[in-house]
Amino acid sequence: MLFSQVMDSTHWSRPPHPLVLESDELHVWRGWLNVDAADIARYSSLLSEEELARAERFVFPNDRSDFIVARGLLRELLGTYLRCLPEKLIFRTGQFGKLSLIDHPEVRFNLSHSYGLVVYAFTIGHEVGIDTEKIRPEFASAEIAERYFSVAERRELLALPTELRTEAFFLCWTRKEAYVKAHGGGLQIPLDSFDVSLTPSNAEILRSYDSERWRMLSFTPAPNYAGAVLGEGSLGSVRFWESGIGCDQDGLSR
Repeated sequence: MLFSQVMDSTHWSRPPHPLVLESDELHVWRGWLNVDAADIARYSSLLSEEELARAERFVFPNDRSDFIVARGLLRELLGTYLRCLPEKLIFRTGQFGKLSLIDHPEVRFNLSHSYGLVVYAFTIGHEVGIDTEKIRPEFASAEIAERYFSVAERRELLALPTELRTEAFFLCWTRKEAYVKAHGGGLQIPLDSFDVSLTPSNAEILRSYDSERWRMLSFTPAPNYAGAVLGEGSLGSVRFWESGIGCDQDGLSR
């Protein structure tokens, strides 16, 4: 499917073997972080000493295991693309936390997780940012929109029927996060310095000083989740792959 196509629904497929990432493609993956103790131990064995130390700093066990599984699966996916052992990969962490590979800088990637779901984006030579959020009506408040959305975004949000505003809120939130993460600039980028569209079922629009540099796409990671991905340049197609790990919040294997 074309990268610019509006996604009303997302079809997730198991990947082919061998898995190849072409230079004009964006690959989006999803997985569930609810795994058993054996899988957590296996993913732990793939992590570096620095990653394991970071995992130990999490206060709550669920946060610790989510980090281990999300980072371990990232290593497995990168190892599959690069035909190498995942535990041998060496990450560089940017000033604001964005990861890259020291030995394979041409492979660009980003990840996000929310309430047990993790998503990844991979490209060759194109910067990329991805975000997912569980849709929580109690979070989609006017106070949060006032703090984080631009004037144009708040105006568009308030113009919508009340029943559409929660979905629109999370479309806006994930699109803005994807933009910030693609830049790798963290909160150095003021959230009111650019605008995204947010009306459900309308095409994704980015209004920024560099909007011609990017292509934005919203997608459906799972029921009751929102997702957005931003890719740099002339990406022509997007593929949605199912990792096959973990269970969703109803305990169903994916």
